[in-house]
Amino acid sequence: MSPKNKKKLNLIRIKLDKLDNKLLGLIKYRTKLVKEVLKLKEFKKEIVDRKRINYILNKIKGKSKKLKIDSKITNRIWKNMIWSFIDYERRNFKNK
Repeated sequence: MSPKNKKKLNLIRIKLDKLDNKLLGLIKYRTKLVKEVLKLKEFKKEIVDRKRINYILNKIKGKSKKLKIDSKITNRIWKNMIWSFIDYERRNFKNK
């Protein structure tokens, strides 16, 4: 890689690092909301709501297409996020 391209790469990576920090803030806020949702659930079987999951994934797919984002990327991100928060809810359900 040329020195010029290496410099460009480093500048882009700095921007990515800043963006990652913003994403962490959003994930923290989402976690707070999930905690509030978890407080409302009385039974562990209420944690997984397949209808809600399908609704979210379909909504994200449509928005991705409108925004010209590769929907395979957003689908994977949201699936992983949803199942990560389901795991979080399962681990914290008994701690209510």
